[in-house]
Amino acid sequence: MSTTNPQSDTLPDEEPRRSRWSRRRPAEGTPAAAARARRRSKQRRRIGNVAALMAGLVLTGALYSTLAPGAQAADEGSESSAEAAGRELYERSCISCHGENLEGVPNRGPSLIGVGEAAVYFQVHTGRMPLVRQAEQGPDKPAVFSDEEIDQLMAYVQANGGGPTLPSGDLRDGDLAAGGELFRLNCSQCHNFVGQGGALSSGKYAPSLEDSNDLEIYTAMLTGPENMPVFGDNQITPEEKRAIINYVQTITDMPDPGGAGIGRIGPVSEGLVIWTVAISALMFGIFWMGSKA
Repeated sequence: MSTTNPQSDTLPDEEPRRSRWSRRRPAEGTPAAAARARRRSKQRRRIGNVAALMAGLVLTGALYSTLAPGAQAADEGSESSAEAAGRELYERSCISCHGENLEGVPNRGPSLIGVGEAAVYFQVHTGRMPLVRQAEQGPDKPAVFSDEEIDQLMAYVQANGGGPTLPSGDLRDGDLAAGGELFRLNCSQCHNFVGQGGALSSGKYAPSLEDSNDLEIYTAMLTGPENMPVFGDNQITPEEKRAIINYVQTITDMPDPGGAGIGRIGPVSEGLVIWTVAISALMFGIFWMGSKA
């Protein structure tokens, strides 16, 4: 009579499977269990850091979207009218030469990016722009735009291209003697010692400063139109620019106590007067006395 062994119900491969499972899960307190716990702790810290970073980015984006649009809307509300009017003027009178985005057009007009409102004021207020035709340089003529339209053009160019801005305050608040020295050193080679202008090469010329206002002289020094070099604040400080303007406007308004100024161009005009008037009078006297002898 045979008896059934209680362990005969166990499958033949169950014992090896349990052994493999026990090998995969190290017992607590062993070095392998400690290493596994450290790995899990490191993974939890990484997940926590990523979650904190994401939360910070979301919070930053929420704050930016809440605060930035309000400031931008305020700026647009204060500048949109002048810029929009300036854009219309630009597209009607300037775009054919200076391009749709102020980038300039080859062989027509330079880029206006970076020239600033100072260049716009000088070129438009003196009537040089809009240019009638391509020439050696733009002539000085009555302004085409009104002061309000010039302000609108300045606002549009300044907002889209940046650059030098208009100065403020009294532009004649400078030392007269220092202004004369600076003018003779930096400007008289082209504009004459008293700002009457003169001829240059290739059909170009330095214009007279007699009818220029303070802001035109300042913006010309700041932007360097035509053949004039740019005298930035590093070359000539704002105080020195004011001194030069004080000198130019003083000698322009100064009377000529010695008689006729004769253009104030120095010995050239004086010599011409001597040859045409004095020598002619002398020769007339000689011939008259000869006819009476």
